[in-house]
Amino acid sequence: METITSRENAKIKYACRLREEEKLRTADGLFFAEGPKLCLELARGCTLQTLYATEKALAHTPELEAFAGKTVLVTEPVAQKLSGTKTSQDVFGVFEHPGWQAADILAKGRRILALEAVQDPGNVGTLLRSAAAFGFDGVLLSKGCAAPFAPKTLRASMGAAGRLPVAPVQDLPQALQQLRARGVVCLAAALYHSRPLDEATQSYPDGLCAVIGSEGQGLTDAAVQACDMAVRIPMTDLVESLNAGVAGSVLLWHFRGV
Repeated sequence: METITSRENAKIKYACRLREEEKLRTADGLFFAEGPKLCLELARGCTLQTLYATEKALAHTPELEAFAGKTVLVTEPVAQKLSGTKTSQDVFGVFEHPGWQAADILAKGRRILALEAVQDPGNVGTLLRSAAAFGFDGVLLSKGCAAPFAPKTLRASMGAAGRLPVAPVQDLPQALQQLRARGVVCLAAALYHSRPLDEATQSYPDGLCAVIGSEGQGLTDAAVQACDMAVRIPMTDLVESLNAGVAGSVLLWHFRGV
């Protein structure tokens, strides 16, 4: 098994760049993940290129033995450099991007989540995890959304992006119109000019798309107008709104069986 002891090793520097640079992840079709549980989850849906791990981590997580042929042993100082957190988890993976395409989701998806400019990685990750949990089969991301394979998003989603098709779209309103053209009902989450959630029909024979907007501004007028209807979650007047991760998860749960 190859062992790396230098923090200046070219492979280690490249892995650190993958951790930090979205442009490099996109250009090379690779992404970086940290933590034994997350790496094992991602390996169920994505191709592992290289696993970096310390001796202690390999001893503690025997399931990693399945990737012995792709494992590179690293020392504790090297693991600390690879880590994007204060406390290293001692296991790191470089994975191939699953290569999901928006065209496939638009053409075949029946239960879809669409996000518009949701910038917080925690919210995007939470929504990906909820979409996977409640049986949605695709996620569309507009410009301005947090990258699904960035480390913070991956941690929040617990690897859901590796199992659930997730793809960017250049023009979200246009994509929503394309979905509606084949009968998919698009429901915008909005506070104004909207109906309570329980007034929305529960029958969507040709598909449903739940559309969630940014944390601060919500959905743009263009996105709302591209939808069939706007809905809101009934709640008390003690708060003005829920954050995108919570609100979207409530919607996804509500429509879990349609």
